[in-house]
Amino acid sequence: MAYGGPARSAEVALWGVGTIASSGSTIITAKTGRLKRRIATAVVVLVVAVIGGVLALTGAFDGGPAGSGDTVTMPDAKLPDLGAAQPVLAALAKDAPAPTPAALSAAVAPLLGAPALGTGVSASVVDVSSGDVLLDQDAEEPSMPASTAKLLTAVAALTTLDPSDTLKTTVVAGTAPGEVVLVGGGDPTLSRTAPSQTYADAPTVADLAAQVLKARPAGQPVTRVVVDSSLFSGPLTASGWQPSDTPSSYAAPVTATAVDGARLSPGSTARSGQPGLDAGAALADALGAPGATVVLGEAPADGETLGTVHSAPIERLVEQALSMSDNMLAEALARQVALARNLPASFEGSAKAVTGALTDLGVDLTGVTLSDGSGLSREDRVPVEVLTALLRGAADGSLDGASPVLSGLPVAGYDGTLFDRGDADPADAPGTVRAKTGTLLGIHALAGTAVTADGRLLTFAVIADQPAGGEAEAEDALDAFAAGLAGCGCR
Repeated sequence: MAYGGPARSAEVALWGVGTIASSGSTIITAKTGRLKRRIATAVVVLVVAVIGGVLALTGAFDGGPAGSGDTVTMPDAKLPDLGAAQPVLAALAKDAPAPTPAALSAAVAPLLGAPALGTGVSASVVDVSSGDVLLDQDAEEPSMPASTAKLLTAVAALTTLDPSDTLKTTVVAGTAPGEVVLVGGGDPTLSRTAPSQTYADAPTVADLAAQVLKARPAGQPVTRVVVDSSLFSGPLTASGWQPSDTPSSYAAPVTATAVDGARLSPGSTARSGQPGLDAGAALADALGAPGATVVLGEAPADGETLGTVHSAPIERLVEQALSMSDNMLAEALARQVALARNLPASFEGSAKAVTGALTDLGVDLTGVTLSDGSGLSREDRVPVEVLTALLRGAADGSLDGASPVLSGLPVAGYDGTLFDRGDADPADAPGTVRAKTGTLLGIHALAGTAVTADGRLLTFAVIADQPAGGEAEAEDALDAFAAGLAGCGCR
């Protein structure tokens, strides 16, 4: 099943090319068939140029072996003409005709009646340029959003925090000579490997340990590592999370100190039930003290700073949280919003902070209820019209600074949680549909952007909270709806 025709949007940049983070845990290689062919062509051209140079040089010696007094004249180098660079995604046509509500509804509304989606389907489609509502099917009805709730956290983080800011992890001296304290700053991307197997541009435990060893007195062994996660407060799991949610392959207790997204091991899917202690053990290993005692505690008020590392910028963290649908990263970002708004860095505080930030932006949050920042809580409720409003604001610039939401959306048939959905055939130009997925038991959602056959950019959101089919069937039905938008002129 293909997501539309040739991609026409340059307003939404691809997040990365090459190694792209997939759903949940590991880094995958994106489906880049056309890119590989271009690289191969360039390599062939280069090889031909090199061979030509060698042959020309050989010709200079046609008279026999050069003596010590011979002068060799080298031919002038001639670079191959590769032509003008072409954009990966062509710009949207400024005069692209707008779909009409009647024509668009006639084309795609029947797709919402797919048996796999059941009867509880809400949907919204909005024209980004005009703001016209092209489809409204119970769009104001609060629905369980699953991971599409991360769109609210993402916009709040980008508009509350400085997108260029980073999260820091620090080590300070403890109260005893052999003691160091790992102080969590809320960055779950701190990596036990260099580079991280999951997060782009992540800080490493090795870097932190090297600074600590340099700063500590020579010959003084580390015997005790204290882990300070006091930046975050409240319960470690949210109201509405199921007992099976943590630890699992997608969630762990939310702490201010963690490594590799609270995974048991770098690049794995399984998450840990003790992220803070795991981080402390990783630091002890990197310090060459694997036998050191690791405990939870708090840093002394006057502890000397021994080392500090920083995360990727907030805007990059937002992109990764959306692309991978990373619950731990989303919860960490929501807590940073809470701290910036002088609220407790807890589930309750971060939920209030996110909704408060969006309300301050003028977003109508009627019907919105949040218990966490990731959408994992089954108590969360969000109308689909709120999702399309946020996406439109990020796309048209009315939500200043929110554009990384769009570049973080998974690209159908290419990366993130949509890497294996849609069609990766180069003829179908991945990039036409970009959307945030949402999946809980009995909940299936998709919210993002689509470029129509006429080059018009639309935002859309669909939530099915009473599906009659299995997960694969429901996802296929949502994909068919998105493909219908992308393939529709609808005039």
